[in-house]
Amino acid sequence: MSHGFELEGQEAPPTPLLDGPLGHLVRLQAKVNNGVLVLSMLALLAACAILTGSVFLRYFLKVPTDWQDEMSVFLLVGAVFMCGAYVQSQRGHIGIEALAGFFSPAANRLRLLFCDAASFAFCAFFSWKSWSMLHEAFVEGQTTSSSWAPPLWIPYGLMATGMTLLSLQILLQIIISLTTKGASK
Repeated sequence: MSHGFELEGQEAPPTPLLDGPLGHLVRLQAKVNNGVLVLSMLALLAACAILTGSVFLRYFLKVPTDWQDEMSVFLLVGAVFMCGAYVQSQRGHIGIEALAGFFSPAANRLRLLFCDAASFAFCAFFSWKSWSMLHEAFVEGQTTSSSWAPPLWIPYGLMATGMTLLSLQILLQIIISLTTKGASK
């Protein structure tokens, strides 16, 4: 399993201090990730408040709420997809490390680079498809089928933006891995 958040007393893997354009991109990505993290925490709190309020309104006051489920889903989808890049920056995603002990450090670096490249390919494809769905939903004016009928471009936009940020985070980590490992050899 990956060792991101679960190890006591350890922080995320250190990012080498980088100068030049790559260093600026890494710092910019970190600022964006931290800003998105705060917004996502607020979205989770809002979803909790909406669902709790909905239960109160329906159970005690017998007031129907037909919008709360979709609003909560939109907030949760946004929080999950938008925080993917932050979690990746901490190397907090689940990873299988059963083979790590069998490989030499050089082979392990290649294995990790291959996993990052495969993850980037998947996330980049997912991001591209998400942007396609966003465009289609926006142009066609697609909405959900509920009586509230919010536009579908909202969750698709959050999904596309989150996957794009995740793709960029993985790409930056690949570039850093290639430049810092190549310079030390």
